[in-house]
Amino acid sequence: MTVTATPATGSATGSTTASAVATAAPVGTSYDVDRIRADFPILSRRVHDDRPLVYLDSAATSQKPRSVLAAMTDYYERHNAAAHRGVHVLAEEATDIYEGARDKVAAFIHAPDGREVVFTKNATESINLVAYALGNADRLGSRGRLGPGDEILVTQMEHHSNLVPWQLLAQRTGATLRWIPVSLEGRLELDDLDSLLTDRTRIVAFVHQSNILGTVNPVDVIVRRARAVGALVLLDSCQSVPHLPIDVQALGVDFLVFSGHKMCGPTGIGVLWGRFGLLAELPPFLAGGSMIEEVTMAGSTYAEPPQRFEAGVPMIAEAAGLGAAVDYLTGIGLDAVAEHEHRLTGYALERLAAVERLRIIGPATTEARGGAISFVIDGIHPHDVGQLLDETGVAVRVGHHCVRPVCQLFGVPATTRASFYLYTTYGEIDALLDGIERAKRVFG
Repeated sequence: MTVTATPATGSATGSTTASAVATAAPVGTSYDVDRIRADFPILSRRVHDDRPLVYLDSAATSQKPRSVLAAMTDYYERHNAAAHRGVHVLAEEATDIYEGARDKVAAFIHAPDGREVVFTKNATESINLVAYALGNADRLGSRGRLGPGDEILVTQMEHHSNLVPWQLLAQRTGATLRWIPVSLEGRLELDDLDSLLTDRTRIVAFVHQSNILGTVNPVDVIVRRARAVGALVLLDSCQSVPHLPIDVQALGVDFLVFSGHKMCGPTGIGVLWGRFGLLAELPPFLAGGSMIEEVTMAGSTYAEPPQRFEAGVPMIAEAAGLGAAVDYLTGIGLDAVAEHEHRLTGYALERLAAVERLRIIGPATTEARGGAISFVIDGIHPHDVGQLLDETGVAVRVGHHCVRPVCQLFGVPATTRASFYLYTTYGEIDALLDGIERAKRVFG
């Protein structure tokens, strides 16, 4: 991809101005990044020695617009009560806020029924919920309980949150865990998919967009093969729901998970979407108030989904914030966000590829790729790169990004990762490159 851009001037070592960081934009686009940035109070922060904050860590957590902060404050100041637990006006308002957020999320991902949206505390809990419930279910889809001889299929690029729960499920049930390998180009090796997916495969769990490689995986190919053997499919969409238009019906998966805090929403709330018929077959994950139908001293029966999986007083303020985040992203349009990030990623890949001693870990082009770019610099530990960048005001992520098997595959202890979002500018990418050059000078 050829990107025409007007880079920011100045250096991340201190001369880059706040306006330069904010306004650099490609020629010929109508995407108003200045207007968007004005909605995020934290982006106006100054850090070390009064440098502008350059936030390139949105794959870890996104920043929050004022509308999200205001929605949460409004709930606490005017509507604070326990949802689903009272007939007074505050309780009814709290219930409306909570269930209204569920409806907004359902519409956002094109779910056919709001009852298919389960609120959890994050995507990690959503995956654990499915893995635990599947291990205890009397039936798994059209088949019986998971057990010895059955197989679970994941990929080598999974976040630990979509790997360890399945390892534990295999240990509990006697099932076998298998995985699709990753090539050194950062793509799934699908040539042997037919041999990895067998009539014993019960569930396939894989990431939509990798948080370390940036790779966008071919959901249609994997779902089609999984359907052929009768396997269920769970899609980890933490890195795709915030950045791409998502239609769960078009994807054809059975379960989909994501977190609020990566899509301009608050921490402490995640989403599990599942086909209602499947959710209705699953036993509870947590037990307590609100998830029951009838309780006696001799036993209990359970509510229908989604309440079956939402024991206790729910995260109402967080739901209010998530609903506001959905409204915000809908107002901008995910198509526009995706195009903006695509252009940024092309520009960043082109500039990073020209840096001596720097190696990109993952696809080197924008084809089927998102805006998280991991890299290593020969002779400099990624943690040292991250620390030097921080001194210039550039916030990136360093480490194995909870995807240790990928680092082992590429023979690196860790990577430095820069990740982009709807408020990222070309000037911020220039500041990243200036900081990298400074790190090379300092460490030699």
